[in-house]
Amino acid sequence: MRRMTEGPIARHLAAYALPVILGNLFQLMYNAVDSVVIGRYAGEDAVAAVSAANPVMTIAVLGVSGLTIGASVLMSRFFGAEDDTSLRREVSTLCLFGLAASVAILLLGLPLATPFLRLLHTPQAIEGRAADYLRVILLGFPFTFQYNALSSAMRSVGDSKGPVFCLAFSAVLNTGLDILLVGAMGMDVMGAAVATVISQAVSMLLCLLLMRRTPVLSIPRQDLKIDGKLLRETLRIGSVTALQQVCLPMGKVIIQGVINAQGVSMMAAFNACARIDDFAIVPEQSISAAMMTCMAQNLGAGKKERVKSAFRVGLAIELSYGVCVCLTAWLLRRPIMLLFAPSAQADMVPLGVLYLGILAPFYVLPAFNNSLQGSFRAFGRMPVTLASTFLQMGTRVVLIILLVPRVGIAGAAWATIVGWVLMSTLEGAYFRKTWKELLKS
Repeated sequence: MRRMTEGPIARHLAAYALPVILGNLFQLMYNAVDSVVIGRYAGEDAVAAVSAANPVMTIAVLGVSGLTIGASVLMSRFFGAEDDTSLRREVSTLCLFGLAASVAILLLGLPLATPFLRLLHTPQAIEGRAADYLRVILLGFPFTFQYNALSSAMRSVGDSKGPVFCLAFSAVLNTGLDILLVGAMGMDVMGAAVATVISQAVSMLLCLLLMRRTPVLSIPRQDLKIDGKLLRETLRIGSVTALQQVCLPMGKVIIQGVINAQGVSMMAAFNACARIDDFAIVPEQSISAAMMTCMAQNLGAGKKERVKSAFRVGLAIELSYGVCVCLTAWLLRRPIMLLFAPSAQADMVPLGVLYLGILAPFYVLPAFNNSLQGSFRAFGRMPVTLASTFLQMGTRVVLIILLVPRVGIAGAAWATIVGWVLMSTLEGAYFRKTWKELLKS
């Protein structure tokens, strides 16, 4: 556990954020390796079938992630206030509600797997394999929810290393099972799905074992029940964050459709740049999570001066990282694109260099936005994060639809920048107007 109500704030934020950053980067690399293994042993159609099913699961998982972010705010406050009873009630409420909700999603998703895929215009040649993969993955959704719930509980008490260990172990296990089931046993996409479900179950069990070693999170069996008041508060905060999390992949699906219509070279360049965006922005989101936990713990403890210090220090770390990313991505944009291209003459290279040349100097904006979003979440002000995300993604989608067919990939870069600027303007204005009010309340 890490009680952030005492001691140097910068050290707390760094010690919390670094494992989360490493875990997220590990997840990004694992996703790439997983695709390589499936493509190597099962072929292009198998990769396409898995890719077709992924948007459905991504939306579901991000919805769960949003709900658990809301719950972690409450848990961090209870931990900061040393209210262990309420903390354990919140953990119990989240896990039991999650079990019921994930079973409901499973029962709904099994018969609707094929209709969902048809809505996404999945080619008929891979529709059956994609539907089989999705149905098996849905069987593991209860494990996914519980892992997210348990890891959010651990992070709320300052333990960011435990969930990363569970994630890393399950990712390595998943890769090994892919090689065994898909490569050695020839189970095709079904083998990949079974490997994922087993890995999700193992990650959940590891989290559960680690939690039992944390007395404040250890819940006796007789105390496992849903607290109605806490459930309503969790849904009030978490449902808004869930909507915010879900709107991002939905917007990206529309954007991908526009990009795909421009040809293979632009599609390849844009997808490569999207991977670079992930490596730039995901660490900023991890720092934001550290700020949220630190500020929420100190809010629970009633230490307003430490809340203000946590914001200032977190903002400085975010902006410093944002500047480093700006310089690195802009100066090395051509070598970075060559990593993704089969040869220096590939058509995608100049397109990607153009995109990064425009966008890279503005990577500091999401760093600023993430610091404000972490603060708003700590105070439970989720509607402003939802509104700013809708504004950013909605603007980006509309401008990409209008600009990309006319000016190419440069239009996608400028659309992203305009979305970030509007998001920064809205969140900055709200923060300036309400900061003193938030601290008083």
